[in-house]
Order: sequence, then structure tokens, then C-alpha cells
Amino acid sequence: MEYALVLTVGLVAGTLGGIVGFGSSIMLMPVLVLTFGPREAVPIMAVASVMANLSRVLVWWRAIDWRACLAYAATAVPAAALGARTLLALPPRVVEVTLGAFFVAMIPLRRAIAHRGLHVRLPHLAAAGAVIGFVTGIVVSTGPISVPLFLAYGLVKGAFLATEAAGSLAVYLAKAVVFRSFGALPLDVALRGLITGASLMVGALVAKRFVLALPPERFRIIMDAVLLASGASLLWSAVAQP
Repeated sequence: MEYALVLTVGLVAGTLGGIVGFGSSIMLMPVLVLTFGPREAVPIMAVASVMANLSRVLVWWRAIDWRACLAYAATAVPAAALGARTLLALPPRVVEVTLGAFFVAMIPLRRAIAHRGLHVRLPHLAAAGAVIGFVTGIVVSTGPISVPLFLAYGLVKGAFLATEAAGSLAVYLAKAVVFRSFGALPLDVALRGLITGASLMVGALVAKRFVLALPPERFRIIMDAVLLASGASLLWSAVAQP
């Protein structure tokens, strides 16, 4: 039953993430925390995120802007490795509170970034990559920040989905390597990540046909609701622990 729940939510999360470019980790993370605990949930999600972003890269391969991807990944990858190492030193309850508070805080922050209508260039992508990479290493997902960043660079539709996914793929690979190096990714945890990631990959494939059909404002409202629900559930789990 636990795996059935994870796979079902993973399919829905993968579809949603394939449509809007982020949200898979935000939706799935609370389920993984409640099912496997916060210590295992983060490396499981790292493996699953590698697979989810890989599927988006494969679906939109021809549309990738490699200059933007490399500028972002050049700083984001080492920063993510540092962030992942920092995460392993934190107590489980601190991880839950950090994740929950971060998800809730992303609602006004995402709206503020989008409202300012920022336009970025390659140096800006590289500078932001260092910050976003480190935070991603700790809090699992920073899609609400990285998505407006790539949109402000001028990418849209397939090019946006492909380039953001390619950059995120490099970041999550770095996290997975760090987890493996420090013993936080044993075989059973890796297998759980692969199983979870399989549902995200299927969802990403299903999502392609819906990319152009969903009005932008509607998916923004959906993502705010997902952020609020996910953050609240993690905070409640942390507070409810004896």
C-alpha cells in the first residue's frame, strides 16, 4: 500500500511537473517523508528527480539551449554538492521544518520574482546557479525560483522545459553522488528512488500533450496550492513528532 500511494502520487506529480516545469518534488516529498522518514526521503527524491528531469530532457531534446544550460550548471553543480553535504549533518526534524517553511515561503517569493519581470543573461544564470544549487542541495526543490529565472532569460514552452530540466539533471546527479559517497544512498534507498522515479518519468511523457493547453495563470494557482499543502504537511509532521 505504501508503494501504491507513492507511485500514484508520483504519476500525478510527474505529469504536473512535465506541464509546468517544476512541482514533482514539492508534491511527492511529503508522501516520501511520511512513508520512509525525512532522512531517507531526501536521497530517494534525489534519485527520482534525476529520472524525472532525464525524461523531460529526452522528450524535448532538440529544444535545449545548451549555452544557458552550461552557464547555470557550471556553478549550480558544485554548489548543490556542498548543499547536499550540509544537509547530511542536519537532524531529521530540522530537515522537515526547513523543507516545510521553504515550500510555504516560495509562494510570495515566486510571485515577487514573476511580478518584477526580470530579464537575465548568461552571467546572471551563472551567478544565480550558485545560490540555487546550494539551496537545492538542502531543500530538495527550488523550481519556484529556477523556473522564473529561465523564463526571464527568454525561454518558452519546449525550450524552457528542456533547458531547465537539463540544468536540474546535472544538479540532482551531483546530489546523488554526494549521498552515495557519504553512505546516505544504500542499495535499498537507491531502488526506492528508481521505483519512485519510474512513475515520474511516465507522468512526464503523459504531460507533453497538455503543455500548450493549460492557461499560465491556472498552473501558477495550482502550484501555489501545491506549495502550501506540501509545506503545511511537513511542518505538521515535524510539530506532531514526540
